[in-house]
Formats: sequence, structure tokens, C-alpha cells
Amino acid sequence: MNPAKKVYNQSCISPSSRSFRKPFDALKTFTLLPNDLLRQAPYLAHQHDEVITGLAAVATRSVQQAGAVIFVQDEEARGLFFIETGEVKISRISKEGREHILHVLRPGDTFNDVAAMDGGPNPATATARTDVAVWCVCRDDLRRMAIAHPALAWALVENLARRARYLMGVVEDLGMRSVRGRLANLLLSEARAHQIGAVPRLLSQEEMASRVGTVREVVGRALRGMAIDGIIEFDRHRIVILDEERLAEEANA
Repeated sequence: MNPAKKVYNQSCISPSSRSFRKPFDALKTFTLLPNDLLRQAPYLAHQHDEVITGLAAVATRSVQQAGAVIFVQDEEARGLFFIETGEVKISRISKEGREHILHVLRPGDTFNDVAAMDGGPNPATATARTDVAVWCVCRDDLRRMAIAHPALAWALVENLARRARYLMGVVEDLGMRSVRGRLANLLLSEARAHQIGAVPRLLSQEEMASRVGTVREVVGRALRGMAIDGIIEFDRHRIVILDEERLAEEANA
């Protein structure tokens, strides 16, 4: 007997991202105080109150509607960002103009960690995937806090190591797993991310292709193949997972 069905629906502001300056009224009220938000980042969860209070004092908040560019690849970096609410897409654009999505990040996640640490340009482009509220700690403030608090510096290093381990997994995926396997893994991870009380938003085949490193036509064929095999089914703008166990087998093949 199949498992239960799961449903899956498809100051620190970048100077070139002009639309980011316009606030979005619905997000003007804080959903979390800065101290509580910073504690949501796993590598800051156990820092001393003095560290969290110091970071919160220098963090700046910005809000934006879906589709707005937060910062652009290869621009001068502004700092380390924390997501209060909404989703942020991190992607790189090739010379041919093709987008590859590296991450889709959610509340409690941080981004632009590498550039905030090494002072180099933004390694990728950050775009609001939904309406978002984010906080930014500028590089100079982050550096000052890390020098004053060695435990924070070590936590930042550990976080970068986790990022490197994640990217190694992405490279392994692209080199050793089929498109069908990568797509199965994406469907599983998205369904699990929205498992508790959240409604997944529409994810197009074009975006799926960008996230698994292929083109829309190949994603379409892979999805139809899974549907024929009874692993998933299409329901208007949704993909219903009929057999999670078999989908996991596809992801691990």
C-alpha cells in the first residue's frame, strides 16, 4: 500500500538593485525581533547574549516584493544577510545567460556568507522568490564582532565549512546522478521543506531545470516518466507524490 500522498506545488542594499529600496507594506511589521531572528541561524544559536545583541544593534532591515533583486553576482558585497520571512533564490548566470539555481533559502537561513567573510564580490545573485524581509550585517561590523568574540569567528568558519560540504554534494549530484535522480531528490526536499503547516508555492519546470542543471524539456520528460511509473501524478498546478518510498529510491539511485 502506498504511503500517504504528499502534495507539492510547482545601507546593505545593492546599489544596482533600485527596486529593493521600495518597502512592501505587508512586511513592515516585524515577525521576529532581531535577537530572536539571529538565534535561528544554527551557527549563532549558542552564542553569548553579548554577541547576539551586538549583531542585532548593527543589523539593518529591508523588505521587498517577489521578483526583486537583492544583490547581483560580481557586485561589491555589502555583508551577511539573514532571512526573517519569505524565500530567497541564490543563482549564478552563465556567459550564455543561462541561470543555475544554487539554493532556495527560507526563514532562519543566511546568505552571502562567503563574500561577507573574504571581502570579495558577490559570488551569486540573490532574488526574492516570494515577498521577503531580510536583515543585513555589513562586513566591517561583522569583522569587528568576530575579532572581539573568537567564538563567533569560529562559528562563522564552521558555517563556511558546511557550505563547502553542501557544494561538494551539488557537484557530486551533477556528475554522478541522472537528471531523473536529481529531480526526484528536488521533489522530496521541497515536499519535506513544506511539510509542517506551509503551502508550497508554484515551481515551474523552468525553475526545476535551473535547480537540477538541465533544460525544461528534459525535466518535462522525466516528470512524465515518473507519472507513467505511478510515482507521482499531476493535479492542475500541483505534483502529488503517490509513492514516497519509490521516489526516494529514484533519488538515491
